[in-house]
Amino acid sequence: MKRVVLFLMTNLAVMLVLSVVTSLLGVNRFLTQNGLDLGMLLAFAAVIGFGGSFISLLMSKPMAKWSTGARVITNPSSSTEVWLMDTVARLAKRANLPMPEVAIYDGEPNAFATGASKNSSLVAVSTGLLQSMTKEEVEAVLAHEVAHVANGDMVTLTLIQGVVNTFVIFISRVIGYLVDSFLRRNDSESSGPGIGYMVTSIVCEIVFGILASIIVAWFSRQREFRADASAAALMGTPVPMQNALRRLGNLHTEGLPQNMAASGIAGGKGGFGALFATHPPLEDRIAALAGR
Repeated sequence: MKRVVLFLMTNLAVMLVLSVVTSLLGVNRFLTQNGLDLGMLLAFAAVIGFGGSFISLLMSKPMAKWSTGARVITNPSSSTEVWLMDTVARLAKRANLPMPEVAIYDGEPNAFATGASKNSSLVAVSTGLLQSMTKEEVEAVLAHEVAHVANGDMVTLTLIQGVVNTFVIFISRVIGYLVDSFLRRNDSESSGPGIGYMVTSIVCEIVFGILASIIVAWFSRQREFRADASAAALMGTPVPMQNALRRLGNLHTEGLPQNMAASGIAGGKGGFGALFATHPPLEDRIAALAGR
């Protein structure tokens, strides 16, 4: 329940901020008496599309802490915490990264990396993962998350999300305007868009949004393959990463909150659901590490 409320409140806050920004910039006035101002509409779509994505990126680290209850290790109080800090520090040094924040959270086996930049990142592991894996396997998972930070995956996915969001908003409203104009072609008395514009724009935004999510999910799956390969390079061998993925396949893993679904180590579906999955099936990831 806490996650749902937090997700809804965050999205409402983002939409409110973006509404104010588009109003102040004047880019929300793309419907004019002379028709559709395509330049203004593109600016509006870009502000909404990229604005939402980048606000989410900037909020990603505090949101991850709040939604998972992750506790950042500042002064290690156990041998496990000392080992975690030392291991992440060693991996970050190999990847030429500043030391990320390291956190532990209660939950089923999973881990994630997040943050707005390489200089402000967070690597977190669950208690379930620490209890279910060997130290070598946990190190491989940590290497995978450090690789996400080193590869700039959070920013890359944000940019891709911003681009597709922009096109979804732009094209949906263009089609909505064209459909509305066609429906009102014999109505010379009415001014401004009618109900056809609103309905068509909403329907198109839903349909194109679904198609866009397939594109974003594909990019997300490719970054998982790349992070696995980078983790193998950081470890000096792909074997620990392969073993960690096999172990995950035999464990009951828990999904992360919706806004963090692409950040976790666990995930992947087969069949039609694979189109929308942020992670490839574990078998495919293991095979890729083996060079098959």
